[in-house]
Amino acid sequence: MSAAIAWPLAFGCAVTSVNGGYTGAMLDDASAPANARAGAAFARRRQELGISQRDLAKKRLITASSLIAFEKGRSWPRERTRAMLEELVQWPAGTLAAIRAGGEVPGTSADAASDEVDAPLIVGAVDVALSTVNAAIANLPGDDHAKFAQYAQAVLADLRRLEAIAARAVRTSQGAPGVIRSLAAVRRRYDELMTRAAATPDATLGQRLYTARRRANLTTAEAAAALAAPADLIVAVESEISPPGDMRARIEHLIAELSAD
Repeated sequence: MSAAIAWPLAFGCAVTSVNGGYTGAMLDDASAPANARAGAAFARRRQELGISQRDLAKKRLITASSLIAFEKGRSWPRERTRAMLEELVQWPAGTLAAIRAGGEVPGTSADAASDEVDAPLIVGAVDVALSTVNAAIANLPGDDHAKFAQYAQAVLADLRRLEAIAARAVRTSQGAPGVIRSLAAVRRRYDELMTRAAATPDATLGQRLYTARRRANLTTAEAAAALAAPADLIVAVESEISPPGDMRARIEHLIAELSAD
């Protein structure tokens, strides 16, 4: 492709492919899912108080289309508009921003709020974002392309963020099948691309470590035990964070041991 193509994301950003490459989705794991959580909580509160969308339009606090977009998680109102909406539903100022940041929904327990609001909306956002990332993967250049490593790392970073969101949804949805399927799909794509990237000459330490331990059927905790290191170190290295001190040499040695026939 000679022109840049932008795919809209459920996370309020864009994945851009240039000449078949990938410049990075910059997925924001606090955007669409968080907006959806706050919007859904507001919609439920509005309905509890018997306030219709038409009532809000009549008060000229927000247009009907903007309200629908907000309650569906597709937009985030300005601060002044949020303040008026909060006053209307008898919430303290700043409540919507707090809910968006993961805080408790007034009148519900934190667990109940997560179960009722977070999981279904997050799954929908993850599924849409994953379809966009799948398109980006399909448009990656060949493995021998000079820019493949750069583009692959950007996609993998997005997949890690999606995995974190989907895993959180699993914890708060009590194992709903749809949520588990979304998490499995993200992890499958991540595993495929990590394995592909690890086979290239420009493979990173994290990509090679991930692939080596997966082939040896080692968990992060087991790989960490082999290094006498905390499990967080394995997660960090596989997320492209450089290891401290002489740990790189120790990781290289472990990779060589796990990769030996």
